[in-house]
Amino acid sequence: MRIISESVIESKVYEAINEAVCKLPEDVKEALKKAYEAEEGTAKYTLENLLKNIRMAEQKMRPVCQDTGAAVFFVDIGEEVFVEGSIKDAINRAVTRGYKDFYLRKSMVKSPIERENTGDNTPAIIHFDFVKGDRITIYFMPKGFGSENKSALCMLTPADGTEGIENFVIETVKKAGSDPCPPIVVGVGIGGTFEKAALLSKRALLRNIGKRHPKPYIAELEVRLLDKINSLGIGPEGFGGRTTALDVFVEECATHIAGLPVAVNILCHVARHVKIEI
Repeated sequence: MRIISESVIESKVYEAINEAVCKLPEDVKEALKKAYEAEEGTAKYTLENLLKNIRMAEQKMRPVCQDTGAAVFFVDIGEEVFVEGSIKDAINRAVTRGYKDFYLRKSMVKSPIERENTGDNTPAIIHFDFVKGDRITIYFMPKGFGSENKSALCMLTPADGTEGIENFVIETVKKAGSDPCPPIVVGVGIGGTFEKAALLSKRALLRNIGKRHPKPYIAELEVRLLDKINSLGIGPEGFGGRTTALDVFVEECATHIAGLPVAVNILCHVARHVKIEI
């Protein structure tokens, strides 16, 4: 049994917040550079400016986008870990401190009806899971709502099959157009229940660009979807081009014999996320 204190969790999360909003993961930067090299005309010029913005944000440690997002966390807790205190409280305190100390935009409202701002970007959106081992792994994703608002979920029927899945994903991206600030990253969750499919689609976005699913039929679906999305011609920031999406990640789960839930969660080109291991 390993003991981890609430204060240690708060400290680690606090340190990660500024890094996550100011620095993009290396795989995302490399994918954008490859897209720049492959494009021409307006698309190339657009990507040049996006890359310039990314470099300046990292050099000056300033947010790469003004929307510093809802603070989304996936927390994998090792079964051999004992936490002294509350993980939830530690994360929310870190968010409160981080968003104030680093002058990040506070975007959370207390009620979706009354719309009063909480003033510190809490509450964080936290998803917990238990895994084997003696450590805690926390994934932080500051999720902007330009892309979040273009996500969708559909309860298909088993008869719709793979063709139905592909059609729904492509139609969702097509409807989104330039709004989610492409080139985007697309997470797809298939199976489970209504809420499980949505959760799978968001967790899928944590995968590194270019990393295919271990199951061949899922990996093949990812490649087909990526090709079809990039054939839409939406391009960087909607100005046209070869690169509408940097990648597509699909996760699946067992489901009911009568169901085929499919969720699509979209991430803009500022594909921010960081991994914290304790």
